[in-house]
Amino acid sequence: MNEQQQIGALEAMLFAHADPVEAARLADALRVEPEEAVRLLKKLQKKLDEEESGMAILYFDPNRWQMATRPYYGEMVKRILDTRRNAPLSPAALEVLSVIAYNQPVSRSFIEQVRGVDSSSIVAKLLEKGLIEEAGRLDLPGKPIAFQVTDSFLRVFGLGSLADLPPLHGEAGDSELSETTDSTPDTAEDGEQLEWK
Repeated sequence: MNEQQQIGALEAMLFAHADPVEAARLADALRVEPEEAVRLLKKLQKKLDEEESGMAILYFDPNRWQMATRPYYGEMVKRILDTRRNAPLSPAALEVLSVIAYNQPVSRSFIEQVRGVDSSSIVAKLLEKGLIEEAGRLDLPGKPIAFQVTDSFLRVFGLGSLADLPPLHGEAGDSELSETTDSTPDTAEDGEQLEWK
């Protein structure tokens, strides 16, 4: 297989898989080293960006890749899809997502303690939408179920990882320090992975 065919194979695998997939799995399927798969993925990503394709290649920590439609074309895509499950999130749902994203893994009682109101129906809706998932049980009395955000949450909010969340009050200095000492691999070297035009 020549390089162009390898890139085509990666494109086909990402399209068929739909969810984020580890570079090591793609490399294994392609019968190449993981480093070579990452190099080819970056070439595919650049190619789709230069062609202003309706598809884009997203990178998620740690070293996972996904093909997705470019948000720029979102309105046109919505016209042909049933968007009932994609109804806008309520302020209460955004509150619950924030509590989980910044503190995960957390129990439902922790969420309710922070918000001061029952959140069971909102948690159920977020589970149904695939924005949060169960993350085992916490080592607390009663062994409550823990929740964490999913890859879908990261994709919907345009994040590569939870480290990309805006800093909470009083953490701005910490985030500036972490940005200068960040040792992210060169998968994000041009910073173009999640920039939409």
